[in-house]
Amino acid sequence: MKNIKQIGIPVKDVDRAIHFYKDLLGLSLLFNTDSMAFFNCNGIRLMLSLPEKREFAQASSVIYFEVDDIQESYADLTEKGIPFIDEPHRITKMENTETWMVFFKDSEDNTHALTSETITH
Repeated sequence: MKNIKQIGIPVKDVDRAIHFYKDLLGLSLLFNTDSMAFFNCNGIRLMLSLPEKREFAQASSVIYFEVDDIQESYADLTEKGIPFIDEPHRITKMENTETWMVFFKDSEDNTHALTSETITH
């Protein structure tokens, strides 16, 4: 295997999901159809789609979006009305690097997260 090319996310309403991922998260919409939308996330394609079968209608895996400043991103997205499950918190500290995360819900009730690493002295 080489890379992750695409991640599929089940949605219930394509237009509502496009608004969330494009207007609130700020991802680039590549193209969309009546049942799908494709976004670019730094070279990885996110495919939002209405499930073809009932067994695919479950929530997706958690996607961890890397950000430079988790506190700033959290404040910006909270202001846009994105519902967060918790507040930014440190997950681990290894040597001089701290890893931070915060979890949120998308418009389709999938759980995702913001993550960042900071260098400490």
